Amino acid sequence: MSPFPPSTGMNAEEKRLEESRLRIVHWKRWGPYLSERQWGTVREDYSPNGDAWDFLPHDHARSRAYRWGEDGIMGISDRHQLVCFALALWNGRDPILKERLFGLSANEGNHAEDVKEYYSYLDSTPTHSYMKALYKYPQEEFPYGKLLEENRRRTRNDPEYELLDTGVFDKNRYFDVFTEYAKTSPEDILIKITATNRGPAEADLSVLPTIWFRNTWAWGRDDYRPVLRAIEELSISEEFGIRGSQVIGVEHKTYGRRWLICEGEPELLFTENETNAEKLFGGQNRAPYVKDGINDYVVQGNREAVNPDRTGTKASALYRLRVAPGGTATLRLRLTDREPQIVRRSAPRLVMAAAPDSELLGQGFNAALAIRRAEADEFYAKRAPAGLSEDAKNVQRQAFAGLLWSKQFYHFDVSTWLEGDPAGPPPPESRKRGRNHEWSHLYNADVISMPDKWEYPWYAAWDLAFHCIPLAQIDPDYAKEQLTLLFREWYMHPNGQIPAYEWAFGDVNPPVHAWAAWRVYKIEKRIRGVADRVFLESAFHKLLLNFTWWVNRKDAEGRNIFQGGFLGLDNIGVFDRSSPLPTGGFLEQSDGTSWMGMFCLNMLAIALELARENRAYESVASKFFEHFVYISQAMNDCGPEGIELWDEEDGFYYDVLHLPNGDRHYLKVRSLVGLIPLLGVETFDEELVDRLPGFKNRLVWFIDNHPNVRSHVEISQTKEGRRGLLSLVNRSRLERVLRYLLDESEFLSPHGIRGISRFHKDHPYVLQVNGTEHRVDYEPAESTTWLFGGNSNWRGPVWFPINFLLIEALQKFDHFYGESLTVELPTGSGHRASLWGAAAEISHRLTRIFLRSAEGRRPVCGQIEKLQSDPHWRDFIYFYEYFHGDNGAGLGASHQTGWTGLVAKLIEQSGEAI
Repeated sequence: MSPFPPSTGMNAEEKRLEESRLRIVHWKRWGPYLSERQWGTVREDYSPNGDAWDFLPHDHARSRAYRWGEDGIMGISDRHQLVCFALALWNGRDPILKERLFGLSANEGNHAEDVKEYYSYLDSTPTHSYMKALYKYPQEEFPYGKLLEENRRRTRNDPEYELLDTGVFDKNRYFDVFTEYAKTSPEDILIKITATNRGPAEADLSVLPTIWFRNTWAWGRDDYRPVLRAIEELSISEEFGIRGSQVIGVEHKTYGRRWLICEGEPELLFTENETNAEKLFGGQNRAPYVKDGINDYVVQGNREAVNPDRTGTKASALYRLRVAPGGTATLRLRLTDREPQIVRRSAPRLVMAAAPDSELLGQGFNAALAIRRAEADEFYAKRAPAGLSEDAKNVQRQAFAGLLWSKQFYHFDVSTWLEGDPAGPPPPESRKRGRNHEWSHLYNADVISMPDKWEYPWYAAWDLAFHCIPLAQIDPDYAKEQLTLLFREWYMHPNGQIPAYEWAFGDVNPPVHAWAAWRVYKIEKRIRGVADRVFLESAFHKLLLNFTWWVNRKDAEGRNIFQGGFLGLDNIGVFDRSSPLPTGGFLEQSDGTSWMGMFCLNMLAIALELARENRAYESVASKFFEHFVYISQAMNDCGPEGIELWDEEDGFYYDVLHLPNGDRHYLKVRSLVGLIPLLGVETFDEELVDRLPGFKNRLVWFIDNHPNVRSHVEISQTKEGRRGLLSLVNRSRLERVLRYLLDESEFLSPHGIRGISRFHKDHPYVLQVNGTEHRVDYEPAESTTWLFGGNSNWRGPVWFPINFLLIEALQKFDHFYGESLTVELPTGSGHRASLWGAAAEISHRLTRIFLRSAEGRRPVCGQIEKLQSDPHWRDFIYFYEYFHGDNGAGLGASHQTGWTGLVAKLIEQSGEAI
């Protein structure tokens, strides 16, 4: 089965994807799988109190061997992260080598953790046959202390103090360091590093391309130690009128022999990827050379810090450059499995032993790099809608690049982590009862799509579901692999729960994985012309387990009204919804119940699709139809049990506080919680139902024997035939909710749908409980509370994932109602539009966050003039975690291309506004 329609033919990258899919050629064995922050993570935390940030802080990272993974700047590794490559830099002024990105921990930032660097992912193909990234490195001393002190001084009501604010980029005194990778084969990788001095004066720059092994030998489980060594006999000096070369041999039992070929005559430095226990803890080092040895050699001039025998498990090629103002220095390297040898011509040349006419660093290097770059252009040209502006193409392509660069090898064996390693101290007793102790089955060692490889260098279950939608546009196989991972026995809990994230695998995220599986299935079918029913059926069976877990664990009174905790919306509620309520009792959650309604409909849609070829699924489809109806009734019908989640007076859905004495009260916060019921919607055509007689008979029987069902099912006549609508929200309630949704003084911002209505700016919601005030204000920027760590804010900003789902919901409603239902857009304007038009308008408002306006400004950049107007900054796009509810400025994690990468899908399906 070819992955692309035969009529279109396959370009070079599509052929590589096909070879990878068939496992003919392992094009994805090497990729950008390094983390950007391994320190401060739960998996590296062996403290008795679970304080991950302080157990392994940034200041320890250069000296301490990691247990579970590696990090670096613009780096790559193999998919098991045994061999790693990345850049280190030194400007001659910094107190340490720049080996990893710096940022503040959750305890140091005034809005919790935050990276304090400027870097951009500029390009990547799905097989990583071509990649490009940029890091901006100041020429003045990096202000580590200033960033820390000023952010600690500021309060939650102050903006964050950023690297640009320190003045370190004034007069453009910095280097643009670009790194490009190109594969001539799966095991032969060209590396080009380009450093441009943007400043007004000549400046020094030391560049250290670094190769090392992940430490797998120090823990008492596998004593095998791989080796790096300088290969003297392959060294060529520059005295022959050529640039010369140095070679580092790479030997690992998994991959055999490799060579890192370095153009020029860099000084080769070797040490061990071992902890400097003497420096950190006053203990004894396992080896005479340690992880920070190269740092100490370069920065402190300690010549005894590196191995004079030029062998070890970590090695750097030290290039000392002096770059003129506006000048550029270029370095070329090659990581290859092609054995090199020297041939003598007019001057010695380093060639492939198997092909002596092929110089490893000759003219073919630049030609091959150019070919891969052109193939990337060709691949993405097919994915941009016709008529798209160059600016929009750039936004879409960088969104895809961010998604692909955010792949990371994620390794975490919880059982081993809980038990401790034979070579390490025994873990404290508290670990047996502490974080994640109920997830001892979990074993992760895979390349996974991260939300943000610095701020969130661990997978988050519901984020990952959204990542898969734009990923499916360019690599459906990878998207399917990501969803399948979460359903594997060594990920999913035996009880059916999907792991949330490493800080608390048992937390509850919205159940969006059936939706994602269904969407990825349909996207692939559209792209490839062939449906992967095996994937869909396999996912469905695992999702049945997850659905059962939800029903058994989150329906407190068995009334089809669901809880679930914070459900990914962090601080959106009056209370911390993952903690016991100060009032006692529990919340009947509008969003929790709505998510389950949506889950039912997604499972129904999948079951009906599978029933086309296997009638056994008809009865399962009937079950999900019935369950949906019961949930819809519970949400919308008052009955004898109390009050429903719909408030007829306001015309909106709210959470309901259920007190221990049986009283129930609306928590009247107009937020996404009350919009999520719109997501529980699905349409179906009579033609499909007629083809499934078993399902149709059960459907008719259920409706005939449950008269109230008719209020939850609508039928309309279209040109194509009769069409049905299943929705948590009936037409009259839909129209009332849409008045809020499309009101610019409520939810509709210039840049999408806000998390909380702007109504609460002047009308905060206040609840007094036991003498304590609980308050919800409209906060369009950063959070002013520490609820859920305070590093994100759902009380006003615009978030892409829910916006994307709302757009889809409006499209589904339009598919059913068509021209019979129009809305004021925006509310109060007098202008009528279809629901399809409303969906397109929201989509365009979201994409405009990133696009240059007529005045040449991007809302995402806010008031940062350098990002808005400097030609060396303005076209590098930052895909933030969320966006200011009034002006669209980027907030939160700066590289969360994960779900914000959905903009690539919006551009594909809706284009850009005129």
